[in-house]
Amino acid sequence: MASTSHRALRLLSLLGTGALRPLRELATALGVSERTARRDIETLRRLGYPVTTVHGPDGGYRLGSGHPLPPLVFDHDQAVAVAVALQTAPSSVFGLGEGAARALVTLEQAMPTALRATTKSLRLTSLRNYWEFPAPPIDPAALTAVGAAVRHRRVLVTETLRADGSRPGPGDGDFRPARRVEPHHLVVWAGRWYLVAYDLQDERWRVHRVDRLRARPTTRSFGARELPHGDLAHFVTSSHDRGDSPAAWPCTGSARLDLPARVVARWAPGGSVIEHLDGEHCRLTLGAWSWAGVAGILATFDTGLSDLHPPELAQACRRLGHRMAAAGTGEPGPAREAAPRDPSPPPHRDDG
Repeated sequence: MASTSHRALRLLSLLGTGALRPLRELATALGVSERTARRDIETLRRLGYPVTTVHGPDGGYRLGSGHPLPPLVFDHDQAVAVAVALQTAPSSVFGLGEGAARALVTLEQAMPTALRATTKSLRLTSLRNYWEFPAPPIDPAALTAVGAAVRHRRVLVTETLRADGSRPGPGDGDFRPARRVEPHHLVVWAGRWYLVAYDLQDERWRVHRVDRLRARPTTRSFGARELPHGDLAHFVTSSHDRGDSPAAWPCTGSARLDLPARVVARWAPGGSVIEHLDGEHCRLTLGAWSWAGVAGILATFDTGLSDLHPPELAQACRRLGHRMAAAGTGEPGPAREAAPRDPSPPPHRDDG
């Protein structure tokens, strides 16, 4: 059984989230009886921590305001979470590599020996395999500006940018006038940051890639709205016009699918582009390290395909079809296509 002081720190960590915690839940987390957990709560109160009691069937304990937490009250799980988060954050936000590394060293120096050993054992080497579809890291200034507008409920004036960060001119085909939107939520999916916003001009909900926006906050505030879908993740992933563009792969092709855009958008890999054609059809543009790879991803949708481009993709689909048919009969299938000399995509080239 852990010592009283160790349990007190663990209990402080559990209550530090601000959530209401039932006594039974606290006792289970501490590995003690409810009676012992109640004594530990009294120990924290004697030390000056304002642990309040909420009575009733849905009651429990929570830590009130008015007293600072001691620095770095981490348990094992929190130490693991911090170590992993600090090492993976630079892959999604630009320019955080050095700062995250210094923060991890600073935290380790203040941690107890056992937790320091835990974080040191989790030093990661980031590798990229052929089937990852990541996005380039986002500018922290852009993320901070949008995040502040979400938090303070301030209307944004937004302009849509190209994948290279340039702003299309009025004569360009992809030019979009500036929009005034209410920023409601930030969602991260497939390494990309998306803003769920209400467009005040179109009076409809939209999903925007944060790194494809030039956002200027205003002083105009807005109130809460009923969201278009109870599951924000589902709303983002099923929105085909969320601002994605094809990722940079050795092979990129497109096909017409006999499925609605919202369905394909939900399951297409990151870095794909879905074009709405009608209520039952869409066009999917995506890439992979080989034409067989593109054909294989298209096959996962298990639907009719037509109007394939370029010809290499159509040929790969025919080869894959013959190969699958031969697999069912036990006969040898057609020879595979020649693999690229270096099938792995270059690091950080993905602008999807």
